[in-house]
Amino acid sequence: MKVAIYHNETDLTKQIVSELQAELKKNNIQQDDENPEVVISVGGDGTLLGAFHHYIEYDDVRFVGLHTGHLGFYTDWLRNEVPELVAGLLKDDGQRVAYPLLKMTMVKSNGDKEEYLALNEATIKQFAGTLVADIYLGDRLFEGFRGDGVSVATPTGSTAYSKANGGAVVHPSIPSIQMSEIASINNRVFRTLGSPLIVPAGQVITVKPRENEFLVTCDQMVLHAKDVQKVHFQVAAKKVYFASYRHVDFWKRVQNAFISDED
Repeated sequence: MKVAIYHNETDLTKQIVSELQAELKKNNIQQDDENPEVVISVGGDGTLLGAFHHYIEYDDVRFVGLHTGHLGFYTDWLRNEVPELVAGLLKDDGQRVAYPLLKMTMVKSNGDKEEYLALNEATIKQFAGTLVADIYLGDRLFEGFRGDGVSVATPTGSTAYSKANGGAVVHPSIPSIQMSEIASINNRVFRTLGSPLIVPAGQVITVKPRENEFLVTCDQMVLHAKDVQKVHFQVAAKKVYFASYRHVDFWKRVQNAFISDED
C-alpha cells in the first residue's frame, strides 16, 4: 500500500506527522505523496478539504482523517490513535464508503466554461450590496432572488453553512444537493420560496446574476467571477471515497457535533 500524508503546518500537527511517519516505516508501509492509494489528512476538517482538492484528479484514492483536536465530520481518528490507525491500514482490503460531490459550472458570456467540484459547498455573493439573480430549476425560471447570496451544499456540507441558513441535515447516502438562501429580501418584485431546496441527482440549479461580476466560493476556494453569465449546480458524477474500516456513522457525527458532549 502507498500512503500520502497531507497536513497543516501547526507545531502539534508536525509532531503527529513525525509519529505517523515513524509508525508507517516500522510497519513497512510506503509513503508516496505523488501516487497514493490512501491519503491521510492530519489536521481538521479544513485540512481534509485541502487534501481533497489537492488530490481531486485521482479517481480511486481513499481518504482517512486524523484530527488534531476533536472528531470532525470527515475525520475518524484522534491524535493519540496513530498506532491504531496504522494497524487498520495493515488490515485494509480496499473497503470504502462513497459521498456525493457538488459539480459547479460557471458559463461565461462567450460560452467558455469552468468546472469545479466541491466536497462541502459553494456560494454566490455580491462583492458589495445585495445579489440580484434569477434562479432556474432545470430550464424553468423558479424565482427572482435578492439578498446576500445563495449557498449550495452537498449532503455532508449540509451540516455547515447550509444548516446555519436553516437547511436540513441530509444523509450522504442520498445523492442530492441543497440550495439555501442567505438573508433573502422579499417584496412585491422579488419573491422567493424562503425555504431550502433539496434537489436530486440529474436535476440542475442555475443561478443567473443580474450583474456579470460577483464572488463565488467553492469549499475553501474564493473565485472572482467576471463576465460570467450563469452558474450551474448539480450532483457530480464523480464521488469522494473514504476508507471504511473505521468510519463513524454519519448520524453519530451529527450527534457528536451538535448534541453530545462526547469527543
